[in-house]
Amino acid sequence: MNEESLRTCFLVQLNGHYGGRATSETRNYRGKTDILMKINGENLCIIEFKFWRGSTRFTEAIYQLLGYSSRGDDKVAMIVFNTNKNFTNVLDSIKLATKIHPNCKHELEQRSEISFPFIFSHPDDPNREITLTVMAFDVPK
Repeated sequence: MNEESLRTCFLVQLNGHYGGRATSETRNYRGKTDILMKINGENLCIIEFKFWRGSTRFTEAIYQLLGYSSRGDDKVAMIVFNTNKNFTNVLDSIKLATKIHPNCKHELEQRSEISFPFIFSHPDDPNREITLTVMAFDVPK
């Protein structure tokens, strides 16, 4: 499956759970988000999807995701799909690349083997905190 097909799978589930409040390719602040969750007119979460293409591209994707976050947005998520053979190494690389990102303030308690929550500062305001959760899924070819 390509990124768009995977995004659609997530979108269907989110809309089933949140009553149609998730949209895809939605403009927010400095770009179009892969998925934007809104409740009562306010953004609940901004989600970006990426295939793992190495730490450098992943770091760029974090900047991209943070750029979609406007003043009131405080929850963002990066969903990473791995098609490489060694998923454990990819998970370690994701965690390290996120920890050393210049906007990362600190890591929160890890929820599972594939989910990593962090507190980040917003690029426009270092005093504003954003919760970034990175989730990775192994999708072998």
